[in-house]
Amino acid sequence: MTTRTASHVASDRHGDPRAPLVDGIERLTSGNREADYILGGGFPANSINIIMGHPGSGKTIFAEQLIFENAGEDRPILYLTTLSEPLAKVVRYLQGFRFFDETKLGTQVIFEDAGAELAKHGPDALIPLLRRAITTQAPKVIVIDSFKAVHDLMPSVAERRRMVYEMTALLTAYGTTAFLLGEYTEDDLLLYPEFAIADGIVEMSRRRLGNRDERYFRVYKLRGSRYLEGAHAFRITHAGLDIYPRLVSPQIPEGYEPSTERISTGVKGLDAMLDGGVWRGSTTLLAGPSGAGKTTIGLQFALEGARLGEPSLYMNFQENPSQLMRTIRNLGSDPDVAQAQGLELVYASPVELQIDSIIVDMFRRIQQRQVRRLVIDALGDLASAATDPQRLHDYLYALVQHFAVSGITSILNFETTGNTIAGNGMQNAMSYLSDNVLLLTVDGEERTRRSLRVLKTRGSAHDTRVQEVEISAAGLAVLDRA
Repeated sequence: MTTRTASHVASDRHGDPRAPLVDGIERLTSGNREADYILGGGFPANSINIIMGHPGSGKTIFAEQLIFENAGEDRPILYLTTLSEPLAKVVRYLQGFRFFDETKLGTQVIFEDAGAELAKHGPDALIPLLRRAITTQAPKVIVIDSFKAVHDLMPSVAERRRMVYEMTALLTAYGTTAFLLGEYTEDDLLLYPEFAIADGIVEMSRRRLGNRDERYFRVYKLRGSRYLEGAHAFRITHAGLDIYPRLVSPQIPEGYEPSTERISTGVKGLDAMLDGGVWRGSTTLLAGPSGAGKTTIGLQFALEGARLGEPSLYMNFQENPSQLMRTIRNLGSDPDVAQAQGLELVYASPVELQIDSIIVDMFRRIQQRQVRRLVIDALGDLASAATDPQRLHDYLYALVQHFAVSGITSILNFETTGNTIAGNGMQNAMSYLSDNVLLLTVDGEERTRRSLRVLKTRGSAHDTRVQEVEISAAGLAVLDRA
């Protein structure tokens, strides 16, 4: 490898194609598209950043993905391990990820173990180590894993502040982007001097939820930058971090007006009850107990859209694909023809369901296929996937707003425990968010009797009567007994 000195730094700083200008700020990609989106384009170049979190939260993997994405022929990247994990262990586990590139080791990406010198000479050895690396290698990125392990060796607060000051001055003078990894907690933000000088602070957290773990990515600080606030779920895969940015409500375009177009539900007699169908871009809450006909109505709505050439998406957490295919055939439709016309059936097991991942996947499919009709079957499964009621409410509110702005007409199924929606907090919340609320009921002793009632339609007249419905080989139909 050609030896480089600090004199090369000034000429290289603005020549890195991986550091685009966003909002007038030169950026360094994180190596993850979704993380860059959350960060407003990436980390500011020549900044000092802290990646914090408990052991096993994903800090090291995030940093490793970043360095291999930014590795190039211009200036090397230095990864310093300290007293947390031995270098050999770090590199061994690194080889299991797809972003790992052995050809870059030792030239574009340099791993060094500072643990021996720190153990022998104490924390004061860190600054000379960094100075030597900068003057001989001129790295464009330096990762210190773990910096908190060095911090904990300092005997006093004054010594910690002195070390952090010297390190900040050194890194800033030579135009290096630094990442300090550590097992910090949220309480440490107000205690330790490194947080005061940091330009960016990112937390990787991990929570246990039943039989699975949920991980979240959060930006606490990003100096001079706009970023997406809140906790963003992620998973660790062989490709690195798979991040699901938190869904936020869309900006309403200036001059936006709701559509005045009516579209058919595909259910015989229901359009008449809704004064000619539902508004384009509206959301319908379809509630009722098990066996009332919610899935049948949802499929008829999606099949009608496909028949009319409107791409339709059926998100299902209740029945597996083979069961849905059988139901579609029982409705007199050919599943292959319906899919060729634009129907997409997506199944996700509620056992492993994570609301963040399913929402991001849904929006990717909507954008890729320009979906016009959407059915979610059912909201109760999304509720069980959410970690808290407020998070679920925020997601559902943002969903409905996105559908309205994008002109996507949706039906959201919800299973009740009886023939009423009273007393169900989540469903009551969805009632005011929805444009239409339909209630299916089931009763009868000698034979099953199903009925349907329109509880609400926004900006529209509707049939206020309780109408009997029937499920046959042709699907569900409203029986107008008037």
